[in-house]
Amino acid sequence: MTRVGAIDCGTNSIRLLIADVDPDSGVLTDLVRRMEIVRLGDGVDRTGVIAPEAMSRTVARAREYATQCSQRGVERVRFIATSASRDARNAQEFVVGVRDAFAAFGIAPEVVTGHEEASLSFHGATGDLRGRNIPGPYLMVDLGGGSTEFVRGTDDVEQARSVDVGCVRMTERHLRSDPPTSREIAGAVVDIEAAIDQAAEVVCFQGISTLVGLAGSVTTITAHALRLRSYVPEKIHLSALPSAQIIDACTSLLSMTRAQRAALPFMHEGRVDVIGAGGLVWRTIVQRLQSEAGITEVVTSEHDILDGIALSIR
Repeated sequence: MTRVGAIDCGTNSIRLLIADVDPDSGVLTDLVRRMEIVRLGDGVDRTGVIAPEAMSRTVARAREYATQCSQRGVERVRFIATSASRDARNAQEFVVGVRDAFAAFGIAPEVVTGHEEASLSFHGATGDLRGRNIPGPYLMVDLGGGSTEFVRGTDDVEQARSVDVGCVRMTERHLRSDPPTSREIAGAVVDIEAAIDQAAEVVCFQGISTLVGLAGSVTTITAHALRLRSYVPEKIHLSALPSAQIIDACTSLLSMTRAQRAALPFMHEGRVDVIGAGGLVWRTIVQRLQSEAGITEVVTSEHDILDGIALSIR
């Protein structure tokens, strides 16, 4: 067994997985899973830079994660930074802060391309699907804060495209009212449809057996669709729901005020203001796949890029 630490730092959240990896089977045994909302990408779409407060919040969490890795006897660490760190002009300042935090492990954050982000997400998400004999080809959609990855494949990635729509980016760009107005929603849909068109230029939607959604927006929407009284990962993971039920849950969250969303028992406080946009992005994607690929069911995975990062550590 090798004990590894995987960190996924996105636009909205930072997450840690400490796990033991069986070198023969590649099976992960979780020891620690953490997620904190840090909003590293707060305002990046507008300003092009990471705000000092966001930088400070995120680096502070990185220090906590480094300490926990040391305390748990982690042997190797990989830290992946995604959309906000690709887009910001001052990304190097963030790299230096994280490198200092993880000095004991001799690593720096890797600001990966959208394609590699998609590949890591695919491998993290699809192991359990194959184990449960859920049929491929899969279309995996990783809906993040600043970007969304579309990945097609069964045993490996066949086609992938990352596009610049996500729950934080769409909230900042369009959905400013509480709740969003029909005009704001229409403007966001134009951007989302254009992004789906970009993805479809590379990723074929035809012949898909299973549509798989992952990341915090999708799992929260699924919790709402399931009417959970608290956030229960075991009930969300690999749930297969009619696409109409997912679309209804998206529409419900989009139409709520922030106060109404905050009162939902499964809602993380850091998602309250952006889950409406997440719902709009996911609704538009699911509707498109209904129309073009005949998808009638949506599978949700709790395993994602974080698991892929852990499995990639050698």
